[in-house]
Amino acid sequence: MTNLITDVARYVMIFLIAFYTYLNFRYFSLDEERQNRLCGRQNRIMVLIQILAYGVMYLRTEDIRLPLFAAVQIVFFVAYILLYRVFYPYVSRILVNNVCIFLSIGLFMLSRLSFEKAERQFVIVVVSAVFTWIIPFIMDRVWQLVKIPWVYGILGLVLLGVVCLVGNTSFGAQLSIEIAGVTMQPSEFVKLSFVFFAASMLYQSTEWKQVVKVTVMAALHVLILVLSKDLGSAFIFFVTYLFMLFVATSNWLYLTAGSLSGCLAGVAAYGLFQHVRVRVMAWRDPWSDIENKGYQVAQSLFAIGTGSWFGMGLYQGMPKKIPVVEKDFIFAAISEEMGAVFALCLLLICLGCFLQFMMMACKMQALFYKLIAFGFGMLYITQVFLAVGGAIKFIPSTGVTLPLVSYGGSSVLSTFMMFGVMQGLYILKRSEEEEDGYDS
Repeated sequence: MTNLITDVARYVMIFLIAFYTYLNFRYFSLDEERQNRLCGRQNRIMVLIQILAYGVMYLRTEDIRLPLFAAVQIVFFVAYILLYRVFYPYVSRILVNNVCIFLSIGLFMLSRLSFEKAERQFVIVVVSAVFTWIIPFIMDRVWQLVKIPWVYGILGLVLLGVVCLVGNTSFGAQLSIEIAGVTMQPSEFVKLSFVFFAASMLYQSTEWKQVVKVTVMAALHVLILVLSKDLGSAFIFFVTYLFMLFVATSNWLYLTAGSLSGCLAGVAAYGLFQHVRVRVMAWRDPWSDIENKGYQVAQSLFAIGTGSWFGMGLYQGMPKKIPVVEKDFIFAAISEEMGAVFALCLLLICLGCFLQFMMMACKMQALFYKLIAFGFGMLYITQVFLAVGGAIKFIPSTGVTLPLVSYGGSSVLSTFMMFGVMQGLYILKRSEEEEDGYDS
């Protein structure tokens, strides 16, 4: 009976996430009243997915903590959505919904993999939500953010430099520092400050001298990350800056020269760093050394292949065989137990967020705000690409997490901050449109 309920619940959850994804893209073609009704449907879908997922896990484990944990999450998500609407009437409801659906999927998958880690993740989620609540208010009122570019740039270099010198090493790269027993990954936050730095500088001027200054600072950020062997973050910084520069200047020479430089840097990294060569070899042929170098990638591919289109069902697969599955390879775990259709829907929702970021960038008139929106969009989609690409063997594994889905406190907080800034820009634009309509 339990197997039957698990199978039925799995197909219902796949249908629900597919319908949620359809509504996510349908949203852009509707008027405001119908958009609000659509978002309400998405909220109910999210709650149903949580109930089904934790219901199945309870049947499988008879762990009473699971349904209680689900109830607490639902209360939090409902409060988060309602309070955002109360305090920020012009909020982008679709972005709020997408944040919640990512978190809900991540939390139920983490609950399946490690309940203790899911609890810690949820605490971080609540703290991050409260901490970042004021960001849209700040973005709507503090234009002075554009006046302190060197604060962003120098602060970012200092933080990355500290990690490079005294940071903790994980899987061959120096990624984190520990303060008062709390482990942090500063590069997650420096990504945001770097976008503000580049946007501020390029807003002031796009002349050659200014471009050189910004490029030197960008190169220093990337160089320190390379010295720390955090090549995933280095790639994210590089791609984000390159496209921000192109958008600000419309100069194809910068884009071409930067792309060629990036290719050369990749070849150099392969020659300089042993762990990069290991990951590339594991990517090219994981089967030749499946018990050592290729084990993680091979297990990820086995999981995805085993899950096929509709998955094995929660607690029916073996995702724990994938090393660091709750971080770098959460996408493989989702694919195995929920299926490729569910995983593809998750990717399409990520794409929907990216498209909305780009739409905001197009609508913003001030170059500073336009570049922030575009930069954050590139940060987000590049991170998604690296996380998923590594899991499916499209690219070598880089150790990058899937935003709001993978386990990791620094990633969750920085992504909350990113979405908070984007909400601030959206609210600012909506307020301007309402005022223009009122004046006319």
